[in-house]
Amino acid sequence: MRWWKSKTRRITNQSLERRSTNKTPSQESTGFFTGDFDHDLKVIKTKIGHNSDVHFREFDIGRTGTKGAIVFIDGLSDKDLINKHIMKSLMADFSDEYKIEPSALKNSLIPLIKKQILPISELTEIKHISELAPEVLIGSTALLIDGSAEVFILGTAKGNKRNIEEPVSEALVRGARVGFTEALSTNTALLRQQGKNESLTMIQLQVGKRAVKRLVIAYIEELAESELVEEVKKRIQQIDIDNVPESGYIEQLIEDNYLSPFPQAQSTERPDRVMSALMEGRVAILLDGTPFVLIVPVTFSMMLQSPEDYYERWFPSSFIRILRFGAAMISLLGPALYISFISFHPGLIPSELAISITGTRVGVPFPSLIEALIMEVAIEILREAGLRLPKPIGQTIGIVGGLIIGEAAVQAGIVSPIMVIVVAVTAISSFAIPQYSAGISLRMLRFVAMFCAGVFGLYGVIMFFLMLASHAVKLKSFGVPYASPAVPYRLTDWKDFIIRMPISVMKRRPKMMKTNDSSRK
Repeated sequence: MRWWKSKTRRITNQSLERRSTNKTPSQESTGFFTGDFDHDLKVIKTKIGHNSDVHFREFDIGRTGTKGAIVFIDGLSDKDLINKHIMKSLMADFSDEYKIEPSALKNSLIPLIKKQILPISELTEIKHISELAPEVLIGSTALLIDGSAEVFILGTAKGNKRNIEEPVSEALVRGARVGFTEALSTNTALLRQQGKNESLTMIQLQVGKRAVKRLVIAYIEELAESELVEEVKKRIQQIDIDNVPESGYIEQLIEDNYLSPFPQAQSTERPDRVMSALMEGRVAILLDGTPFVLIVPVTFSMMLQSPEDYYERWFPSSFIRILRFGAAMISLLGPALYISFISFHPGLIPSELAISITGTRVGVPFPSLIEALIMEVAIEILREAGLRLPKPIGQTIGIVGGLIIGEAAVQAGIVSPIMVIVVAVTAISSFAIPQYSAGISLRMLRFVAMFCAGVFGLYGVIMFFLMLASHAVKLKSFGVPYASPAVPYRLTDWKDFIIRMPISVMKRRPKMMKTNDSSRK
């Protein structure tokens, strides 16, 4: 009984002590700022002070006798802005300027700093230490004031921005010479510069658990379907990963079918392509730190289209687009058809051509499948080497290496001259595909088609194509059929499919997108 009374008395005394002080347990133990300058500064130093690039600067605010401190990152924060507009303004004797006595100034100091003293456009208030670290580590400056349980976050991020240049991966003959950069603010500004549009909406999210990055979802509010926007937001918010270094991570984590060989999101460096997609009711995903923006949903026909198709008249644009579709078929099935005709169906080849091909293959020790594999693998290695080598010598190595290896292989009798021609035409056709990711998919599927042709002949090629077509028909990108507008068939959408009709005829947006406003104005 005595033990219980003593314990009750001790608990009562502790509760009275807590009531006597205004610092609640939640403030001291859960990371909330208390207003005690020394305590709060110590907590911040414990949280991020171990980093060598984090700088702390303590000072007195004017003649008020109030202590203050700023926290910023060396290299990410603009020191000129901090020195001229923060330190100079706060350390100056502003009591005479505002005709306020120092004693009275101390009581109204914080509202005065917020509204009149600090000439900073971006100013937010935070109450928890967990909110401070992410802001400071991206270049903002934290301002602590003695007696204030809130810390000011000042927008002083400088960053290292690359100049706006022409996109390397999407070169055009006619069109804007502007491409996205690695800075998210620059990319969003480039979208805004495409034209005044009050309906252009941008929603900012964060991705990454350990290395947090900013991400923006852009869409036209009057056009994009609300269900599509919500689905994109939900998939991005479900991403659970430590770090997202590039938008390719986002693409792989939000796609419908990760086992499909086809890309289900379009990546681009061109603001005009993104704006055109937004005008069709699609959604763009911009990630900080990469110039590649994702467009969803997509169809396979979009991978074979170029912004230049709409900048030229419809006759040449349609002709070039038909060439691209033909080049895609050659890139996919060219070597496979050669193998099937030579090995299984020589009777389908005209007699004179068959005799010529047979004469060139005299002395070749390998069957057509092995012959094609040797050349295709060599071409792929040269292509990869040309990409990884320095630019001044990369193209030279690719061209010279291809010529030397092809000529040497023919002279040694390893491959036939006709095989070199087939592989060269196939490689050139793959270069005609505007989207790099789509070209990789067709190059990979080409090897599958070659094995089917080497085992089953023309029957194997046909079965491979039918299986690939059935997969494309079943595949969807955010609810939109990947093979659209071919399947399901929509006549109005064929005006911008294989043939690009005149712009004056394309008066409606694609039906597959189910936009809120189907007519183009």
